[in-house]
Amino acid sequence: MTATLTPSAKPLTKLQTHLRSQVGKAIQDYNMIEAGDRVMVCLSGGKDSHTLLDILLQLQRCAPVKFDILAVNLDQKQPGFPGHVLPQYLGAIGVPYRIVEEDTYSVVKRMIPEGKTMCSLCSRLRRGILYRVAREEGATKIALGHHRDDIIETLFLNLFFAGQLKAMPPKLLSDDGNHVVIRPLAYCSEKDIEYYTTMRQFPIIPCQLCGSQENLQRTRIKQMLQTWEQEFPGRMETIFRSLQKVSPSHLADSQLFDFANLKIC
Repeated sequence: MTATLTPSAKPLTKLQTHLRSQVGKAIQDYNMIEAGDRVMVCLSGGKDSHTLLDILLQLQRCAPVKFDILAVNLDQKQPGFPGHVLPQYLGAIGVPYRIVEEDTYSVVKRMIPEGKTMCSLCSRLRRGILYRVAREEGATKIALGHHRDDIIETLFLNLFFAGQLKAMPPKLLSDDGNHVVIRPLAYCSEKDIEYYTTMRQFPIIPCQLCGSQENLQRTRIKQMLQTWEQEFPGRMETIFRSLQKVSPSHLADSQLFDFANLKIC
């Protein structure tokens, strides 16, 4: 006898299928996960990394290739950080995990003047630690929870404030060539992830280190993009598609296109 979904279960099932399809397509398009991979999922406790882990676990059960998952959380020793939450959750769902304790909070507070943005230094310290842990654990891929909106916001941050046409790639080789970083949520919108998180009731842990910094450049970019999306629905998807259809000959980077030797045949 086929079970009948309750009205409240239908939206969750539909959204879950949608997200799983988007993640699966991103993995396939960029060959993110291969047979025998050991995927280290970086779990901050926020909505994005919770969704990433949840969807990857679903795909792991039905994927045509076998791969392992290790959830890793970096406890940065922020005051009031509920260190028991993630171990309890991960233990309950039966996921192999490792909690790494590193006091980056004190380092950031000591080096960044009061009122200044902490994100850049915090990210660098966190990245270095996660790369080290990946080596120790024999991880072949490092999975981060950045989604489509993060990628687009980074594009405009670099465009407006750094003078670069650069975003976050769905798949990246680290500068030292020793790590492959993947972003399986690259095709997923933040709105869908927020809805999914609410319906799944993940134990969310907010970042208190920078949560009070309301005037960040990224916040301004996010507000701008949200306004665009409200006025012109579908604009975010159009912007993301443009990142997949780049024409170097129609830009101005002489390192990407040989303008100097462009001549009439």
